[in-house]
Amino acid sequence: MEYFKNKLKRRKTRLVTLGKIKVGSEAPITVQSMTNTVTHNLEATLKQIIALEKAGADLIRVSCPDESSTKALKKIVVKAKVPIIADIHFHSQRAIEAAEAGAACLIINPGNIGNIEKIKSVVDAAKKNNCAIRIGVNAGSLEKEFIDKYYRATPEAMLASALKHVKILESLKFYNTKISVKASNVQLAIDSYKLLAKATNYPLHLGITEAGSLITGTVKSSIGIGSLLNQGIGDTIRVSLSDDPINEVRVGIDILNALGIRKSGLTIISCPSCARQQFDVIETVKKIEHKYSGIKKHISISILGCVVNGPGEAKHVDLGVTGGGNNNHQIYLNGKKSFISKNQDLTKVLSELIDENLKNE
Repeated sequence: MEYFKNKLKRRKTRLVTLGKIKVGSEAPITVQSMTNTVTHNLEATLKQIIALEKAGADLIRVSCPDESSTKALKKIVVKAKVPIIADIHFHSQRAIEAAEAGAACLIINPGNIGNIEKIKSVVDAAKKNNCAIRIGVNAGSLEKEFIDKYYRATPEAMLASALKHVKILESLKFYNTKISVKASNVQLAIDSYKLLAKATNYPLHLGITEAGSLITGTVKSSIGIGSLLNQGIGDTIRVSLSDDPINEVRVGIDILNALGIRKSGLTIISCPSCARQQFDVIETVKKIEHKYSGIKKHISISILGCVVNGPGEAKHVDLGVTGGGNNNHQIYLNGKKSFISKNQDLTKVLSELIDENLKNE
């Protein structure tokens, strides 16, 4: 029932393989997150991975700073239902171990791994184990040579760093590559990705790095990632939050839903409430959102407290409620008036309707 005037034309890219997931313009845009547990604590790490999978993560990243982590990675990969990405960066041996352990992708900057022999050994391991590589350029860790040349992290400096690492991989005949040029400054990230999008045809991983707390990080990520996606740039995304990683997945999915790129989970249209409301809108929204946060089927709901905009919004959703006087609330199904809920618990009424909708999957 929802109307999306989505005319996004995605930038054409190569197709990269990460286990059972494809990343690139011919594949759906994926959402990923990262565990924040100690990786070799298998119980804690796997528990978080399961929670992220249930929340809708398509890809999950784990950090592998030491040998105990890459040893644990072998067991993690077997138990995980989604491809696992190994975050490496500097240590060539950890990268090799992660590839051999079954990681679907390595996050490294080839130029930071060491001499050409070390880089070649990592690339050989990636080739042998069908492992992709993400070149991860970050404004906070830009190489000294580019800071010296450009004086600070600029879009041109970020691009130069990315292209340097691309050239290294291509010289070794490796092309199963995706790239990111992240920054905590939203405009710097946007401008860097736009330059990179013009300069290469590799898939791009989007993110605003170190974006901050739940609210601040959500705002910055939505602006940065959303504006790029709206220009057709981006093939996989990660929302970085100083919060529960599950919220990273939820925000990422919500960004895609808001742009009409992806339709999954619960979409709620609701008013901020005012003196006109005929029931507690905010509390009803909280309860419904919490109860159905993990569903995969896309269901759209409007929850509005009065008749000013309630009937209009209800015409474009699967389920709708408009507050009416004397506890006479109008319920809509598939955009049409269905029945009056009189003196009933609206959370219960909506839950029953959602449950019925879910049965029809």
